[in-house]
Amino acid sequence: MARADYYILPDSEPGSRAAFLCRLCEKILGLGMAVFISTADEMAARRLDQQLWSARAQSFLPHGLLGGEPAAPIEIGWGEQLPDHREVFVNLSARLPEAAFQFERIVEVVIQTPQVLAATRENYARCRERGVELHRTDLRRRG
Repeated sequence: MARADYYILPDSEPGSRAAFLCRLCEKILGLGMAVFISTADEMAARRLDQQLWSARAQSFLPHGLLGGEPAAPIEIGWGEQLPDHREVFVNLSARLPEAAFQFERIVEVVIQTPQVLAATRENYARCRERGVELHRTDLRRRG
């Protein structure tokens, strides 16, 4: 059964979403899984690509835009693009694409903006309707 993890951040800054995603990718890679990050458009993908290069001085996240050579364990794409693997799908777009349901795990990183909250609620409902195992990690309650 597929699994969806929702990480709810306490703030509304888009930069905090990227920073959290960097730490999360480190953990996912540590589990030996490949990651595909789906962004809204090419500009967002390129911006995230740059953020991952400078994420944390003490770590290295091997990544690249989908289709780049050589392929990396973290691939970033947009639109209808999909990687060869079906392990972890990170959704940074508004609507969760239908193709995401082919992956073992779906990840959403939620910030406190009306747009992201509304999209995430809809995506959560779609996952629930499909019988996806749902997990929430609410980081607003941690001190």
